[in-house]
Amino acid sequence: MRWLLIGYMFLFIARPFEVWPWLGDLHVERVYMLCTLAVWVVYPYKRFLPNVQHAAYFAFGCAVLMAWAASPWAAHGQPVVEDWLKIVVFYVLLVTCVHDEEGLKQLAVGFLAVMGLYLLHSFREYLAGRHTYRMGIARMIGVDTTLGDPNSFGASIVFALPIVMALWKAGVGGKLGRALLVGYVGLSSLCVLLTGSRSSLLGLLVWFLIVIWGTRYRFTALVAFAVAAPVAFIALPESLQTRFETIVNPSVGPENARTSGEGRWHGLVMGLQQWGNHPLTGVGPGAWRPANNTKIESHNLYGQLVGETGTLGLLAFTALLCCFWMNFRAITRVRRDAPQWHNDLVFTLPRAIAVAVFLLLFMGNFGHNLFRFTWLWYGGFLIIARHCVARRVANWEPEPEPLYEEPELPPGWVAHGPH
Repeated sequence: MRWLLIGYMFLFIARPFEVWPWLGDLHVERVYMLCTLAVWVVYPYKRFLPNVQHAAYFAFGCAVLMAWAASPWAAHGQPVVEDWLKIVVFYVLLVTCVHDEEGLKQLAVGFLAVMGLYLLHSFREYLAGRHTYRMGIARMIGVDTTLGDPNSFGASIVFALPIVMALWKAGVGGKLGRALLVGYVGLSSLCVLLTGSRSSLLGLLVWFLIVIWGTRYRFTALVAFAVAAPVAFIALPESLQTRFETIVNPSVGPENARTSGEGRWHGLVMGLQQWGNHPLTGVGPGAWRPANNTKIESHNLYGQLVGETGTLGLLAFTALLCCFWMNFRAITRVRRDAPQWHNDLVFTLPRAIAVAVFLLLFMGNFGHNLFRFTWLWYGGFLIIARHCVARRVANWEPEPEPLYEEPELPPGWVAHGPH
């Protein structure tokens, strides 16, 4: 069952049916999921892992459906809701079929391997001349069409990077595994730079700073990073240099680049306005463009949240974040009390997920990632990790303290009792 789940990860991320249209005509993803569900029905080891985070996801799902049902633009939101519900189905499969540390390890490695293949394929196509021309520059895109936009593609790369450190600290794959992880980080960094996505670059820099701060030699690493970053910047084509320079100096770029940056703030403002107009359920998921009479999406998580799902969505999403925090804190307490387990994957992976959630919230200032698969997939990983930690604690037996033994005396010595 684990391999079926990893196979679906590949179909969902790499989306070969969008690369080769004849596969799309065969509805490969739909057939694969139906077969997976059939296997799940007869799978003898499935069971539901109890966790309060399920309730938060259920509440958010109810908020989304209510917002969709109440929306005057429900037809526009139907594709968004359907796609999100497909992710929910995968989440259910995930948390009912994987209950042990080995399965969690396979999923984490499989996810990163799928991302690596996706990046390699996209980079190969970029070298062959496949890109998009936007904001006055040629920008790398993913091979798919659903999340292949430069900004979405760059965000997918950044959100996957925390898993690298989880596998690194756990020593997965030994020396070969670490060499592959270094190569993955290098490829990820290059792809982010080639997308010309300013938000993804900021996310990449934040991730690097978090990693550096977590090392024992943080100041040395910080100096090395401060030297390497300008070198990498200078190696970029002049068009990309100008693009990234607009982060701190908008005047050097074209007018549409400045307008794009201001659009993130406008997305938040419009979301708050729509929240005021539709306080309970918002305008509905996927209804941003018709409701605001605009050609672009919100480009802001917080504007999207309150504008499209209203107060119900805001409360449910806040509860979800609290559940992420509660699960992470519960695992952290066990990790603190058992230092011999510090570098086991069930403890390094939750820390990586915490970083990923932080990046989702940080980059949410520049992108509408409310319905991104990452929220559900990483939540599933965290729930499985907490279950594995609870099992480990329940089965843990502390080593008995050694009994006191009389010290051996040198030959010829006689032990005398107290006078």
